[in-house]
Amino acid sequence: MLVLIVATGATVRLTGSGLGCEHWPGCQPHHFEPKSFHSYIEFSNRVFAFLTILCTLATWIFARGHRRLAFLVFFGTLLQAPLGALTVHFGLNPWLVLSHFLLSLVVLTLAVILALDVRGRVRTRLPGWVPRVGVVVGVAGAVLVLSGTLATAAGPHPGSTVVRRLWSFEPAVYWHVRATAVFGIAFVAVLVWLVRNRATQVREAYVLLGLLAVQMAIGETQYRTHLPWWLVLVHVTIAATVWAALTTFVYSLWRPRRMS
Repeated sequence: MLVLIVATGATVRLTGSGLGCEHWPGCQPHHFEPKSFHSYIEFSNRVFAFLTILCTLATWIFARGHRRLAFLVFFGTLLQAPLGALTVHFGLNPWLVLSHFLLSLVVLTLAVILALDVRGRVRTRLPGWVPRVGVVVGVAGAVLVLSGTLATAAGPHPGSTVVRRLWSFEPAVYWHVRATAVFGIAFVAVLVWLVRNRATQVREAYVLLGLLAVQMAIGETQYRTHLPWWLVLVHVTIAATVWAALTTFVYSLWRPRRMS
């Protein structure tokens, strides 16, 4: 649900539907329901957000040994509602739009950690440098996501035809490419060690590697095809999935599995 809400939010942004509903929580001041193409897209995102809040609320209610973490997932998801209202109120201010997306990734990170903590684990031992390099992988991945977000915000789909673009496209791509290099070197170093020592974390590494290959192919294709909005949407959605896989991988290096 937390990945899909990123996709619906990106759809709103990329189709220029951010102001399709100028009122909140209803679509317009005098009628609740949507009336146009853009308003249907924006309102559908709100409905899906409401369902996501209910899902995280149920997780918190039924959580047993991880109630604090489950509450943070629910509370962060709930915060998206007033943040969305502020974003609409201030006419899709690009910084508010950016914070809307980044909050989604923070909540997704917490949700992945919650899911990992409730799983049974098999104890493994890793040398000290492996989890430290894993942190480098995680930080570089965060820079990748942030710079990619800035590139999208500065590109031809800033969120609406009346919203100014954020920053400049070239510097965002500059940092995106360099973060990719740091990420790649650190990730390969850890991956080689995991494969040679047949560590259990190699499964998480392979999943992340596969998703990265798909994401790189999509990124290169969208760049060469002048960023069609639907391909950018796929890129953003896969980015959220990659982030979830990256969180799983880095967390598995710091919290080796143990028997339940």
